[in-house]
Amino acid sequence: MKISEQTRCGWVGDDALMQEYHDIEWGVPVRDDKKLFEFLVLESAQAGLSWRTILHKRQGYKKLFAGFNPVKVAKFSKKYLAHLLKDSGIIRNRLKIESAINNAQRFLEVQKEFGSFTKYVWQFKDAKTLATDLKKRQFKFLGETTVYAFMQAVGMVNDHEKICFRYKEINIFKK
Repeated sequence: MKISEQTRCGWVGDDALMQEYHDIEWGVPVRDDKKLFEFLVLESAQAGLSWRTILHKRQGYKKLFAGFNPVKVAKFSKKYLAHLLKDSGIIRNRLKIESAINNAQRFLEVQKEFGSFTKYVWQFKDAKTLATDLKKRQFKFLGETTVYAFMQAVGMVNDHEKICFRYKEINIFKK
């Protein structure tokens, strides 16, 4: 895809993958459960790391996490966990990988309760409340800061800088 030469948010930098992510995905409202699960996995993996690091491992996550299928991830075995811990295509942190499996199980519970994860998550207006509710539902590695990053990524908030060409475009999407 052609990357825009227009003014972007300052955090993007000159990394082509970051630019593409910013220009096409970041902040666009997501109302697809599978895509929301993908961002839960990736944002929780990011805790303490840069988004650039995670973005460059995204394809590894997609491959190893069954295309971000929460039904399949929820069933990952201890043997598969051991395999994941050896693969450099993802962040090899046991707690983060175990939390992704746990969160897939919790994700499915929320889907069952609300009909969709989309319906559940879009009712929240701030990260603190959503993080508190996720914790109550036993989600892991999704504190307030991580949840806010998730909300930014999936367009629940528009944090594009006002000088960024995407700022007005995202506001149109949200309507």
